[in-house]
Amino acid sequence: MPRPLWAGAISFGLVTIPVKIVSATEDHDVHFHRVHLADMGRVRTRKVCELDGEVVSQDEIGKGYEIAKDETVAVTDEELEGMPLPTAKAIEIAAFVDADSIDPVRISDSYYLAADGQVAAKPYTLLRKALERSSKVAVAKFAWHGRERLGLLRIREGAIVLHSMKWPDEVRSPDELAPREVEVGEEEIEQALELAERMTIEDLSGFHDEYREALEDIIAAKADGKPLPARAEDGRQGKGKVVDLMAALNASVKAAKESRGEGGEDATVHEMRPSKKTPQKKTPAKKTATSKKSTASKRTTKKTAAKKRSAS
Repeated sequence: MPRPLWAGAISFGLVTIPVKIVSATEDHDVHFHRVHLADMGRVRTRKVCELDGEVVSQDEIGKGYEIAKDETVAVTDEELEGMPLPTAKAIEIAAFVDADSIDPVRISDSYYLAADGQVAAKPYTLLRKALERSSKVAVAKFAWHGRERLGLLRIREGAIVLHSMKWPDEVRSPDELAPREVEVGEEEIEQALELAERMTIEDLSGFHDEYREALEDIIAAKADGKPLPARAEDGRQGKGKVVDLMAALNASVKAAKESRGEGGEDATVHEMRPSKKTPQKKTPAKKTATSKKSTASKRTTKKTAAKKRSAS
């Protein structure tokens, strides 16, 4: 098990569940050191007091809050831990809500909650089963890293997961970012839906970090004194270029079908237009009109002939 990051308890009404917080994710990023390019020496950050100019060690550094200009008060970790806060050492469940009611934008880091000892096994299982059967998630409050946080508890593969969440007033409104209203045709929406259907997959297990792999190839090549990998072509369209949305959607649907081995013969999604009357239905009307004209012409010819005979 990874090293626990926090130890406390889940408070569920009068039920207390001792738990430990373990990170649910791993960092696989490639990390660089800052170096002096002339000799590859490490460049480090020195912590210097701005009053006396002396370099200070980590155990000499604490927290301070500026209450006025040139007036700062120190706050120790012991004082923070001793605050009269019910969530200081507990993840206090405050409510249960439907999972669909949670805005994903508010979800931040994720952690697993491990039962801390045998005494926690039964209440831990009780909460897990309650969450599973109710199909709901629990909203909780807890204090960590010097602040009270909002959390979300849900179940993942038999374990309770804690998601750190943003408070409602920490989420910015997107009103100023939304584009102005534009007309979108029904056929364009249908094409976008078909493209989404073609791109639908069962799970995300096939995704991997291509940037990290390319970066590792560059580092390996430089370490071995080999040429760097060839630069990939930039397939992005030029900035400001006008795009034919219908053509782009059709091309995307075709590419999606070809990538699945379905071939591109019938990939084009044609525009959906109102149905027209078939020529067979119009033909009788044309014949009727023609026959009426023919009959009228014959009648006129007969009348003309009769007038000529009477005149003679």
